[in-house]
Amino acid sequence: MQEVFKNRCDFSWDQIKQLHQRFRLLSGDQPTLQPESFDNVLDLEFNPIRSRIVHAFFDNRNLGKGTSGQAEEITFQDFLTIISYFRPLQPRLNQEEAEQYRKEKMRFLFNMYDQDGDGIITLQEYRRVVEDLLSANLQVGRDSVRSISNAIAQGALKEASRASDQPVKGDQLYEGITFEDFVKTWKSLELEDKMRVNFLNL
Repeated sequence: MQEVFKNRCDFSWDQIKQLHQRFRLLSGDQPTLQPESFDNVLDLEFNPIRSRIVHAFFDNRNLGKGTSGQAEEITFQDFLTIISYFRPLQPRLNQEEAEQYRKEKMRFLFNMYDQDGDGIITLQEYRRVVEDLLSANLQVGRDSVRSISNAIAQGALKEASRASDQPVKGDQLYEGITFEDFVKTWKSLELEDKMRVNFLNL
């Protein structure tokens, strides 16, 4: 069982031991983590999307425990499952495995936007993410943040609409970005570089 789990997450035993030490430090030597366990993580303290990152650790979709909802606590195995999304692409994977791995990363990122879990990123959801990111820049005023984030979100939805298998026509409204559209519009994103973290500095 342990060997199967190690292969699935693709961590070495040394990395697992180090991550377990980190888990115990965050949990206060308890068997599970709660959202408040991340309150004292210095590397997240000033991250503008800190709440979204913490939310992702407890999202049942990311944990493979359902299609919606939040777990109240997570085990060490759950912790490793989430960390595995940030692993770089492994060279030993064949083309089919690499594509599946990349798709899982895309789904994880999609879920960070789709906070209500309905399978669609709406204009409002996309705008809120951009607002969170822009809010870290103290030189940008609140009204400017709203204006810029709205323009970026509208542009993203238009791009997704153009990439869709069923693009809107005329006065039709594009309700939101589906996962399939999301994959198409983000296909050039180098996720292996963007979604990478230092395991011990989480």
